[in-house]
Amino acid sequence: MKKKRLKKQLKIILIIIVLIFGINLYRHLRVKFAVKKVELYTNNVLVFEDLRLDNIIKSINGELIDNPKIDTSKIGTQEIEFKYITDSHIKVPYAVTIEVVDNIAPVVAYPGIKTVTVGTSKNELDKSFFCGDNYDNKPKCKVTGDYNLDEVGEYKVYLEGKDSSGNTTKHPFTLVVNEKRKNTSTNNRTSDTYKFTNYTSYSDIVEKYKNKDTQIGIDVSHWQGNLNYKKLKKSKVEFAYIRVGRRDDIEGNFVLDEKFERNIKGFNEVGIPVGVYFYSKANSREEAIKEAKWVLSQIKKYDVDLEIVFDWENWNNYQDYKLSFYNLTEVAKAFTETVEKKGYTGMIYSSKSYLEDIWFPIEEKVWLAHYVDETDYPGKYKVWQICEDGKVSGIDDNLVDIDIRYK
Repeated sequence: MKKKRLKKQLKIILIIIVLIFGINLYRHLRVKFAVKKVELYTNNVLVFEDLRLDNIIKSINGELIDNPKIDTSKIGTQEIEFKYITDSHIKVPYAVTIEVVDNIAPVVAYPGIKTVTVGTSKNELDKSFFCGDNYDNKPKCKVTGDYNLDEVGEYKVYLEGKDSSGNTTKHPFTLVVNEKRKNTSTNNRTSDTYKFTNYTSYSDIVEKYKNKDTQIGIDVSHWQGNLNYKKLKKSKVEFAYIRVGRRDDIEGNFVLDEKFERNIKGFNEVGIPVGVYFYSKANSREEAIKEAKWVLSQIKKYDVDLEIVFDWENWNNYQDYKLSFYNLTEVAKAFTETVEKKGYTGMIYSSKSYLEDIWFPIEEKVWLAHYVDETDYPGKYKVWQICEDGKVSGIDDNLVDIDIRYK
């Protein structure tokens, strides 16, 4: 009886194994010979393009199971693997090959006329222009044409920027080589004797732009000298952004603004809300994080109700930073993400032209610098720096930037 029972059990097990094998074989063959039809709009996609899988699929005989985002951060060939359900209700794996390409030429700022002195090196000349690229950290930027930096004269030349994909920007300009001159200029102006004759009145800005949705304020640093905070309060200054400090060079020392402690204490005492800004020289995410942490250490004793601002304006020596426009934007994000982890709000400061031509789309709040009566900047912004020549009671030693903050 035991042998018969054992034989029966073995028979059942064998049948189950055969069934499992048969089912798996059927499934394998069903998937293997399933009809798969996937057609793409194109195999070429642009670097940094915001795409998901369905954005490049023109037709498919079925439905996608998921819709992954395509990594377009690096140029080159890549294979995208995915699964979908065919019209015959078969779950099948599939893969498509795409090429991520860069077709955007570098941005170069050419002056029309560029003046240098005899003895300027070619390297100094090439690096004296703004030149950057959306993708390349170090595009090739140079002055081309016939010229002699050791001989006085005017030369018709070209400023050329070229990236690793072969995209090229080339602009003509006139290079003027002059003899070296001794600096004989003098400046006898002092804060006691100099009188401002051309300026924008703070009260005029208040009258024109103040409403239920706006606040009018200023941004200050040591350049404004010693402020009278009670007078600023009476002048209807509703907020202030204070420079907390700067870097003295790329990866250099941190320098506290000479008037930061005086300013933040003064504004806190009279109840004017403040934010702070840092003049950055970060050339990487790591350096931006260091800067953010330094700022946080400086403000921890004070009331900072408004944003902590990343202020990056090193356009005159941009090539020294070896940053693509994409990586510059990532540097800014690293700064704002770090301060926001501590409960503050981050913001990025820049002028209209750079926001439009250089920065990648910014998700953080924006402090827009555009010195016009009505800005035509199309993007979103939280604060608008409307002028740099403001005059307000409470600041006697210099002019000041005036800002409009939107609620």
